[in-house]
Amino acid sequence: MTLTIHWFRQDLRLTDNPSLYTAAQNGDVLPVYILDDENAGDHKLGGANRWWLHHSLTSLNESLGGKLAVFAGDAKTILPELAQRSGATAVSWNRCYEPWRIERDTVIKETLKAAGIEVTSHNGSLLWEPWEPLKKDGTPYRVFTPYYRRGCLSQPEPRQPLPKPLNLNCIRASGSLDVDGLNLLPKIRWDKQLEPHWDVGESGAHKQMMSFMEGGISDYKDGRNFPSQQNVSRLSPYLQMGEISPNTVWHTAKEYGAGPDLDTFHSELGWREFSYSLLYHFPTLPWKNLQEKFDRFPWGDNPEFLERWQKGQTGYPIVDAGMRELWQTGYIHNRVRMIVGSFLVKNLLLDWRHGERWFWDCLVDADLANNSASWQWIGGCGADAAPYFRIFNPITQGQKFDKEGEYTRHFVPELKNLPKKYLYNPWEAPADVLREAGVVLGDTYPHPIVHVKASRELALEAFASLKQPQP
Repeated sequence: MTLTIHWFRQDLRLTDNPSLYTAAQNGDVLPVYILDDENAGDHKLGGANRWWLHHSLTSLNESLGGKLAVFAGDAKTILPELAQRSGATAVSWNRCYEPWRIERDTVIKETLKAAGIEVTSHNGSLLWEPWEPLKKDGTPYRVFTPYYRRGCLSQPEPRQPLPKPLNLNCIRASGSLDVDGLNLLPKIRWDKQLEPHWDVGESGAHKQMMSFMEGGISDYKDGRNFPSQQNVSRLSPYLQMGEISPNTVWHTAKEYGAGPDLDTFHSELGWREFSYSLLYHFPTLPWKNLQEKFDRFPWGDNPEFLERWQKGQTGYPIVDAGMRELWQTGYIHNRVRMIVGSFLVKNLLLDWRHGERWFWDCLVDADLANNSASWQWIGGCGADAAPYFRIFNPITQGQKFDKEGEYTRHFVPELKNLPKKYLYNPWEAPADVLREAGVVLGDTYPHPIVHVKASRELALEAFASLKQPQP
């Protein structure tokens, strides 16, 4: 019998874990997690993600009977030393696709092989590898629809998920920390407000998936646009941490969904794949405009605007509701993500990278590929980007997608008594209506930070400047 180190990374689960499943078939398994901030550079996990990781590792360790070995530091040093100390003959992991992880993992693989240790890697995070859906000329797609329709759906269907290993015999490594030793929780316990909203861990992931499949997928195509309805899966943090696999979600959806609702849900999983493809082929995606002409875009510099956007104090209720949902729950409904993103980059003319960094720290589903690609999309500078003239109107977006105001009133309670006629434009409400609703503009709720029409015109002028010939 051999001893294989299974290195947990973004695959914190037992079900459909290709690396763990294979390792268990070959003999004893030494399960390891390494918090590697030393190689992550600017992409250390954000605060909300670290909170989630703490609870996810705690849950995983329980599933493994307390056998999970936890370390912190440079994985390039820790993993080879652990292999030598434990007498492991093989090391196995599921692949990660962030540029810094690819670079690090390549070094680790070479070091282990030089020491005579077998190294295997598996796909446990994606439906299709980033190098599989390519155009006929071998280049990566930069537009989603052909990527998904021609690139992905022409491939073999995603594999069926694997069961939990039946004969998983885990050995615990010596010298390990416990999960608390990673110091993932914040010193000021703001994370306590996140706890009621999530059931972190593999079991919670499956409960959330079944809740969505049984109650949300049947009206997904239309219902996903309305933040007060339960038609979004809320599976993104579980997928990001690998507490459930996309293969499990893909095939389970086929059992519960049908027609346009199933097709639309599958295509949303396809957007996740597209983001990973972009990050793999364009590794500067997190900080560099994919469309280089945006390098000369005249972004504004207004710290007050940024802070008021972050705190949900813009004076536009649907925007403020979204930003407060983010702070209180670590999540924003997808439709509202587009609204708050458009408002930041197009109405406030602030660089999309401000939004990317704030989301990175505040989202429990913060994912380098999705976060970067999505912010570049909304900023107009990425692949298949939203056209420059597509500027979400925060008033009409609220009126259309939260017509009764249920979502907005929940997160902006100071406006809960305002009639829906004025909920998204309280500055237009007559004085007696404001008084009766207990709203004092500039006091209990802020005046609008910018004028929608005027800021739209400024944005169009800024985007038009990119068309000017360069000297």
